[in-house]
Amino acid sequence: MKPTTVSELLDFVNGKTRLTPCGAKSKTSLHNRGNEVDEVVLTGISGMIEYDPDEYTFTALAGTPLEECNQALSEQGQYLPFDPLFTDQGATIGGTVASNMSGPGRYRFGGIRDFIIGVQYVDGHGNLIRSGGKVVKNAAGFDLSKLMVGSFGSYGALIECSFKVFPKPEVNTTLQVGFDSMEEALERLVAVTKLPLDISAVELIPQYDRNLLVIRLGGRAENLNARIERLAIVLGEGEIYEGDEEAQIWHDFGEFNWVPNSDVLVKIPLTPKHVLELDKRLSDPFVRRQYSVGCNLAWVSWQKPIDDLDSHLNILDLSGLVITGQVDNPRLGVKRHNSFSVKVKEALDPLNKWVEV
Repeated sequence: MKPTTVSELLDFVNGKTRLTPCGAKSKTSLHNRGNEVDEVVLTGISGMIEYDPDEYTFTALAGTPLEECNQALSEQGQYLPFDPLFTDQGATIGGTVASNMSGPGRYRFGGIRDFIIGVQYVDGHGNLIRSGGKVVKNAAGFDLSKLMVGSFGSYGALIECSFKVFPKPEVNTTLQVGFDSMEEALERLVAVTKLPLDISAVELIPQYDRNLLVIRLGGRAENLNARIERLAIVLGEGEIYEGDEEAQIWHDFGEFNWVPNSDVLVKIPLTPKHVLELDKRLSDPFVRRQYSVGCNLAWVSWQKPIDDLDSHLNILDLSGLVITGQVDNPRLGVKRHNSFSVKVKEALDPLNKWVEV
């Protein structure tokens, strides 16, 4: 079912017992729910419906492509600092919220929860529910919009989302430095994160012969060189990227152009203290990986049997989620019981109409 109006969506929801919402399906592994589940494709409910550049806020329908939002914001010198992912694959604003797909910019500015200010969604009874507002100082009350981030549509189908946005940096520069050992790269990363340099993003990329530390700085052009020089004192000399070449590096990160089509892409939340142990288990020339957001998140491109990675994560007491690729169950590693999420599900979807990932 692909409704083009909210009325069509409400009628469809009221006539079904098991449902799952989806957008452009850029996160392919999150949409295999079985034949007994009816799919609601929300790309027909699309468009930016409000945008106030002076207030740094906008509201878009859930099926709106990220590219459309990014283009409108860019024309006003503004952007979503959490670097939403899979833009080239057609990812929508609603799917981005539901799957909690923040990119490298989350390191400096925070993730989707820090920027979403309101939502409207359809619950399991077919009711339209609004939470939050369309301005930063919105009405008081229980902020359901934050709960929709990472809910994977299990509480309801998003109809529209409102965000605050930031001015784009005047200029960005990236410093890339290679290290012989992962231990040294991690030590330098920790040292850098303690510096008062307002670093925009920090990525660590293990390779066959080098471990690359990739650090982005943004801001006013007259201040950037001094900040890069101070960064180089701690890291050593490396490659400096600017302009279109610099922008392409981060674009490729956000589109996962480094992941072969035959692999599955796995998202693994962690902390820097887990990196060495996990990387020892993944140290194979055919296992590409990237430690993102200051090593608080791992992205792993996996081509071996998925049970092998599931075993590694269980041993390390880590959880993982398969984002793209075909697997029977996208949940890997430790399955943690979240009593709060259970209570929210019971309150917002007592009929259990919206299926969970």
